[in-house]
Amino acid sequence: MDLNAIYLVSDSVGETADLVIRSALFQFETENYQLKKYSYVQTPEEIDAICAKAGEDEKAMIFYTFVQKEMAAYMQDRIEKAGLIGVDIYSPVMKGLGQLFQLKPLEKPGINRQLNKEYFNRVEAIEFSVKYDDGRDPRGIEKADIILIGVSRTSKTPLSIYLANKNVKVANIPLFPESKPPKEIFTIAPERIIGLVNSPKKLNEVRKERLKTLGLPPSASYAGMERILEELEYADRIMKQIGCEVIDVSNKAIEETADHILHYMDVMNISRKQL
Repeated sequence: MDLNAIYLVSDSVGETADLVIRSALFQFETENYQLKKYSYVQTPEEIDAICAKAGEDEKAMIFYTFVQKEMAAYMQDRIEKAGLIGVDIYSPVMKGLGQLFQLKPLEKPGINRQLNKEYFNRVEAIEFSVKYDDGRDPRGIEKADIILIGVSRTSKTPLSIYLANKNVKVANIPLFPESKPPKEIFTIAPERIIGLVNSPKKLNEVRKERLKTLGLPPSASYAGMERILEELEYADRIMKQIGCEVIDVSNKAIEETADHILHYMDVMNISRKQL
């Protein structure tokens, strides 16, 4: 059986079309398709060749992203003349934003990938979050935009990196009864600290999996319910002492928790520091 051909055509890398279509494909329980990606399409002749190739497939559909309206219009015209099915992903968005801002778009392909100030800020934030991960250096507490605290396996590190990709400088501090937390977390503004908690059942599950990956028996005290409850009780005392925001991550994806934190930062008017 021939696979349905899905063409992704762009005047740049084509990340937008790729992300949109792959996300939509998750809603269909089928693998009866083949993605055919065409990046950096710059001329009408290239569009002609792509449409001709799509016409040779038994079943084909073209999704395209062109920031130049002339190229988008040409693609649409060629699709209609070839009797193909096509979807313009960018043009409705560009038109809507143009109406909103009362401005004309720049129509420069790949402009979002240029090395600009935002890009370097993001790299800096990632490097910061790696440097001050897992309480390695308490000096990061005073330099960070946000400090995450919590017991082991509450997603502190992946959340730090995710937020760093949003240009947020994050330091994270593990909490466990045998070690006092850095004194700095009691001296900075409590609104800059986020406490992360997880359910005992979830912690038991993820810690057992962690022990397996380390080649250790799942019966180790690290994953034991008694130990988990002890740690959670200790962390709860610390968080109440600080008076910080607390998020239960037990039923949240990293993205959900990050969105909660970003919204919290906006509400609390927490600005991002410059290093």
